[in-house]
Amino acid sequence: MDEKDKNLINLLRENSRASTTTLARTLGLSRSTVQDRIKRLEDRGVIAGYTIRFNDEYRQRQISAQVMMTFHPQYSATILNSLKKMPSVVSIFAVSGIYDLITTVRAETTEELDETIDNIGILPGMEKTTTSIILSKKYEM
Repeated sequence: MDEKDKNLINLLRENSRASTTTLARTLGLSRSTVQDRIKRLEDRGVIAGYTIRFNDEYRQRQISAQVMMTFHPQYSATILNSLKKMPSVVSIFAVSGIYDLITTVRAETTEELDETIDNIGILPGMEKTTTSIILSKKYEM
């Protein structure tokens, strides 16, 4: 991956809906070259898909929490699949240390957050959860 590819990825990260014409103009490349680069990045698995990024004002209105959990190892696949199906769970990390997984949960109300945390806690094989409400974002890329 060269500098042009890295710049292209950064532009797509900022706005994945930008037209190839706009991307080409910004990068100083032809439209067909940009299309070829995007296709090559997709084919190589560098770009796996496109998504949305919420407006900071909307996201600030949401309540976020980190849920750390420990569970019986034989339930790890079941727990992971269950977490992926919960709409409020926005990320899942396998970690070393006393916890097995850490998830980020986002909800619009405390009731929705509480319900999601309860649903995590009752998953088969779950031993312990510890939740920390996120008070403010200091930095995010």
